Amino acid sequence: MEKKPRIFTTSFASVYPLYVQKAAKKGRTKQEVDEIITWLTGYSGEQLQHAIDAKVDFEGFFAQAPLMNPNVGLITGVVCGVRVEDVADPLMQKIRYLDKLIDELAKGKRMTSILRQ
Repeated sequence: MEKKPRIFTTSFASVYPLYVQKAAKKGRTKQEVDEIITWLTGYSGEQLQHAIDAKVDFEGFFAQAPLMNPNVGLITGVVCGVRVEDVADPLMQKIRYLDKLIDELAKGKRMTSILRQ
């Protein structure tokens, strides 16, 4: 049996502050990070906070996501040296989508562009 990538069993709560920190270093806000996460996953702010407080792992975080945004297919490009649109594993692809959106935020892109509006 293949071993799961470690990120799948990593708690979302342990990585979330790193997303906020990465954005903050570039003058962006926690609210913008939360807006990206809610856009991508369909979590409400309250549901997002509950997932963080419950220390849900990435596998559970995405499995419990109310509704993945129908526009995720518009998220393209490279993150961590990998094209997000070419990632074969569905869960890993969702994690990479989130990484890509946070990268775009940290690079100063406008929210309307990041949220594919």
